[in-house]
Amino acid sequence: FILKMIADEQIPARTFAPKFTGRFNKGVDYVGDVEQFAREFEQDVLVIDYAVKHFGLPENLKLSVHSGSDKFTIYPIIAEIIKKHDKGIHIKTAGTTWLEEVIGLALSGEEGLMVAKEIYINAFNRKEELCEPYADVIDIADSRLPLPEDVTRWTGEKFANTLRHIPGHQDYNPDFRQLIHVGYKVAAEMGERFTGLLKKYSDIVGQCVEENIYERHFKRLFEL
Repeated sequence: FILKMIADEQIPARTFAPKFTGRFNKGVDYVGDVEQFAREFEQDVLVIDYAVKHFGLPENLKLSVHSGSDKFTIYPIIAEIIKKHDKGIHIKTAGTTWLEEVIGLALSGEEGLMVAKEIYINAFNRKEELCEPYADVIDIADSRLPLPEDVTRWTGEKFANTLRHIPGHQDYNPDFRQLIHVGYKVAAEMGERFTGLLKKYSDIVGQCVEENIYERHFKRLFEL
């Protein structure tokens, strides 16, 4: 019905994001019934296909998975279904890219690492404020968050490994990752101090962003 109304109102829609079963928390893997997700996803792909053919919606209308970055568990399912039906997919990666920027700074040397630590420590101290707008799409346990005094002693490699989304890595901490994910406001408040370091260390930051988007997302989604 929504797609029919979009067509009737001649809205130039390019993506459509239905709600799927399971948890789609910010920046971490999918949690839920994978088989049920597979059924829902394929049904929605077919609904969009029908709407394009019968309602006159744009042929390049894509299914969008809201908060779909880093949902590695369901990427093989998505890849199989979009290949089967020859369809596109829309997944926003702004949040996961922001995290890679922090990882890049942590690996860039003492100056960048100091800012990365400051972002976490400020986010830790402002957790309630930063998490409140995202309460429905995060699950952070205080008991699993590293204490600021411990983080101050971390190396850049330790910080990066704790933040980087590599399931099974001994240092990876999804609670730490989610808190920094919603802590972008801290970096925004730093202004030029943060963006200047991104420019200064653009080589390593760019490598982190590219590896994440291509190796962990594109390759899984498009079976490259």
